[in-house]
Amino acid sequence: MSTDMGIDLGTATVLVYLKGKGVILKEPSVVAIDKNTNRILAVGEEARKMIGRTPGNIVAVRPLKDGVISDYDITERMLKYFIRKACGKRRISAPKIMVCVPSQATEVEKRAVIDAAKNAGAKRVFLIEEPLAAAVGAGIDISKPNGNMVVDIGGGTTDIAVISLGGVVVRSSIKIAGDKFDEAIVRYIRNKHKLLIGDRTAEELKINVGAACSGIRNESMNIKGRNLVTGLPDNVLVNTEEMVEALEDTVKLIADTVHSVLEITPPELVSDIIENGIVLTGGGGLLYGLDVLIEKRTGVNVNFAEDSVSCVAMGTGMVLSYLDKLEVAISDSQVSMIE
Repeated sequence: MSTDMGIDLGTATVLVYLKGKGVILKEPSVVAIDKNTNRILAVGEEARKMIGRTPGNIVAVRPLKDGVISDYDITERMLKYFIRKACGKRRISAPKIMVCVPSQATEVEKRAVIDAAKNAGAKRVFLIEEPLAAAVGAGIDISKPNGNMVVDIGGGTTDIAVISLGGVVVRSSIKIAGDKFDEAIVRYIRNKHKLLIGDRTAEELKINVGAACSGIRNESMNIKGRNLVTGLPDNVLVNTEEMVEALEDTVKLIADTVHSVLEITPPELVSDIIENGIVLTGGGGLLYGLDVLIEKRTGVNVNFAEDSVSCVAMGTGMVLSYLDKLEVAISDSQVSMIE
């Protein structure tokens, strides 16, 4: 049987939407490989648990960087694994797949995604820009002549777009998102506390203690790592104010980019955005207080999508289901079809 699916091929997480069933798979985009034999040992959550904990011959890699493919071969094998896992035991003919890409992905990057999906088993591959998919997944009727602003903050990129009449009017994409938050935390802890921590610890700090601006949260967390002075295991207590300081530069860049997009948006659409508010989607957007920071910077209300993490994957699958109806509304620059 043929199975239509939408794939959110994210830097940090891959989500698969199956027609008629919704989002059925959500796993980290990590692959563990034996370097000696080039054999894949684990994919997804199992591979993520191996990061920083593998012997010399095994390496856990993330084949996507800043929202695009950095290791083509591993991405293809990872996609093949997820497609088969999503389809289960059913026999499938090569499915019709729609994959989302960052709004300013180059033609070379788009071609890499298309080739990887086709080699992983897809018969027909469609591409859609992430903000457009996020808007559909958030329940916005993109076919109407109303301006809607979507800010999709993932693991590798932040995509900002103003959408009207089924197309993107103004767009911007920056390679600052969840991963850069983690890097900023690791760097801050190393410089201030002389403690070396891993990305997983940094992510736990970001979720449990982190905030985008001061005065809205007061949490603390004990973290463990290696003391850079003594070389021995050590632990320190980190509070929210320190996390605000660590994340200050990265979150400011995101807020400034949202502001700059609003500056070049046609005035009639700005009026709609003020009325409708800005829609925030993506896992990176869940950083505590990021909506408050963007509101302060732009003066526009910010609303979270109902299921912000799965929003893009849901939108990708929904657009695929109604592609015949939307083809008139969505131009070739937003959805491209490869036979």
